[in-house]
Amino acid sequence: MVISKKQLKESALPPVQEARDAELEQESSQGGSHQLGGIASRPASRPRKAFSRGSTDTKTVSRPDKAHSPTERASAGPKEEAEEDSPAEREGEDPQGADLRESSEEETTNQEEEWDTDLEIDDAKQPYSATEKTLYEEACKIFGVVPASYFLRHMHDQELSLVHHGLGPQGAKALSVPLVTNTSILNLNLSDNWLEGGGGVAIAEMLKENCYITRIDLSDNKLGLVGAQAISAMLKENVTLVDINLCGNELDDHAATPLAEAFMSNNKVQSMDLSHNLMGEGAGDVLGNAIAENTGMKELNLSWNCFREMGSIPIAKGLGANIFLRAVDLSYNGFGKTGAATLGEALKVNNVLEHLNISNNRIPPEGAVRFAMGLKENKTLKTLNLSRNPMQSAGCYGIIKSMQGNPESAIEFLDFSDITVNKDFDDLHTSVKEMFPDLKVMHGGNADTLRKNKAKLSDPLYMLKQHMKENSLNLVDFFERVEEDKISRVNRSEFEQGLL
Repeated sequence: MVISKKQLKESALPPVQEARDAELEQESSQGGSHQLGGIASRPASRPRKAFSRGSTDTKTVSRPDKAHSPTERASAGPKEEAEEDSPAEREGEDPQGADLRESSEEETTNQEEEWDTDLEIDDAKQPYSATEKTLYEEACKIFGVVPASYFLRHMHDQELSLVHHGLGPQGAKALSVPLVTNTSILNLNLSDNWLEGGGGVAIAEMLKENCYITRIDLSDNKLGLVGAQAISAMLKENVTLVDINLCGNELDDHAATPLAEAFMSNNKVQSMDLSHNLMGEGAGDVLGNAIAENTGMKELNLSWNCFREMGSIPIAKGLGANIFLRAVDLSYNGFGKTGAATLGEALKVNNVLEHLNISNNRIPPEGAVRFAMGLKENKTLKTLNLSRNPMQSAGCYGIIKSMQGNPESAIEFLDFSDITVNKDFDDLHTSVKEMFPDLKVMHGGNADTLRKNKAKLSDPLYMLKQHMKENSLNLVDFFERVEEDKISRVNRSEFEQGLL
């Protein structure tokens, strides 16, 4: 403990004053003292000045003519000894000089007291600079989780993948602490870690501060409504993210509302994946308006949701009004005939979309034909996926027929996988191929050809003839090859082996 000089003086003065009072009382009871002009004569001692040291008035202070014994000196304390033996008194300096010196000493004392402190020197705090590693380890202790060793080893990589690490909400909170100031990671994958709403909030708060992460994968984490609200609030502030994956997070119609608000306010995100969620007709209404207003997104995945026909109508209309989206995946949503027809109308006015996937949407032949009417006027679409729809050969025929009537069509790839076609489609495909040499069409095969092949494959004699034809063999040569005993006779087992 550092003690100031002022405190030292205050603690020492009272005993000195008491000693002086006792001395004066003792002298007043004795009659042997002599006053000469206010200066007491002291035997065997030098005379002292009339004014005490440090006085500022004109009063005379009488000095007792009495010698002090060593015991009295000790009781008087060091201050009175200093007064008796001060050099100024021995040299006989005047009171004015004593006053000036006292004033100077008081100024010095005041200056020194300004720098005095009552803090313990040993307790002074040292500068604290913790690395990301220590920050993460301390955060793990606070949240009661085991540190992820993979993160400790790769926290300075540009791409960090923590897929299937079982972080949970608490682990996400601990991980977000060092990520706030991390400047190395650009691509972060936290897929399938069961973060739930609490973990989603922590990651979202981190992304508000981190301005380096450009791609993040939060798929299969059960974020729910709470996580969706946190992500939406983050997207309204974050200007760095360009790719976000929210696939498989149990996002329903209620979660679609805050996400739609983020759609309209954020123009930096270029790719968003909302597939494998629970969004239905209500979500279709809010997302349709958001898609129409968005001015930055280029890729959107809404596959594996529950929009159905009524929910597909606003989405299709929003797609028609959007002038930025390049790729859209609407597969596995049950759009049906109405949704397909509305999408066809959207393609008439949309002049930017290049890739569209509407596979497995319960589109019947009539819906495919109405969709083809819009496709006939489109000049930008390059790839179209209509696979696994019950549109039959008639629907496929209508799609490719629209290309024949649209010389400016940009389609390069048509996917009709798992849909069988007929001879009429094959003939039309051949003629369209002449107009578009680079066109590639994938389908489930020609039904007529498959029927003939199936009949042929069930006839063993046909298979035998085909085998001999492919290998340039006649019947005699064939039996000579399968005969083992060389006796010009083929038994049953040899003949069966030959057929195999």
